[in-house]
Amino acid sequence: MHCTGPLLFFKARCVTSLLDPVLIAELVALGLGTGFLAGLLGIGGGMLMVPFITIIMGHRGVASDLAVKMAIATSMATIIFTSVSSVRAHHKRGAVRWDIVRRLAPGIVIGSLLGSLGVFALLKGTVLAIVFALFVGFSATQMFLDRKPKPTRQMPGTAGQLSAGGAIGFISGLVGAGGGFVSVPFMTWCNISIHNAVATSAALGFPIAVANVLGYVVSGQSVQGLPGGSFGYIWLPALAVIAVCSVLTAPLGAKAAHNLPVKKLKRVFASILYLLAAYMLWKGLQG
Repeated sequence: MHCTGPLLFFKARCVTSLLDPVLIAELVALGLGTGFLAGLLGIGGGMLMVPFITIIMGHRGVASDLAVKMAIATSMATIIFTSVSSVRAHHKRGAVRWDIVRRLAPGIVIGSLLGSLGVFALLKGTVLAIVFALFVGFSATQMFLDRKPKPTRQMPGTAGQLSAGGAIGFISGLVGAGGGFVSVPFMTWCNISIHNAVATSAALGFPIAVANVLGYVVSGQSVQGLPGGSFGYIWLPALAVIAVCSVLTAPLGAKAAHNLPVKKLKRVFASILYLLAAYMLWKGLQG
């Protein structure tokens, strides 16, 4: 069933018809898993969601090129919900550097819109799969080595932060991630404590997600072959289920982080990320 109505509630009507038991089970498992790992390891769920949503959509007959794009867009949309929950917890502890958020956010919005409205729409899904694979491989290496940049300087001025925000938003939009693997190293390199950098990165996830999702919705309106329940490039069934489940389990992961050997777990997770990166690279090269 394909929905062509321009209004969101028409699209939402399609969602209920798409949620068969098997699909619900797959999305629930993905949402619970990504939420828990996000809380446990302090990472966004995009690196897990994109490959698995690509697989799920591929099994339902969505073309590989389109499945990759929709997986990236849908992954980014879930960050709108998870970032709000995360930021509230960090803000209560006074860890968010709102002064940095205010200076980086304008560049993030510009970079995100440039990526999601322009480059994302122009690039083939197979190219984006390769970009995603390289990004995840780099991120996995960072996690495996647990390398923390030496704090050797201060945050740049307004122009520098505008440029940095633009780069963070642009890269995030191409890979469907919240930007933490870019913004946290950048801030710690600029002599911001890791505690504040992680909290501030969580706050930056919201403008990154909102701006990119707007671009995905607009640029996807004229695309042919979208499956039912689509709103631009956003796949509403996956968004609804994953957002609810990940918000539920993220606090459990954060609590478990105090009792488990997180450093060892990060290395195990990094090994899994290498496999997922290899899969997405294969998908890209296959196309």
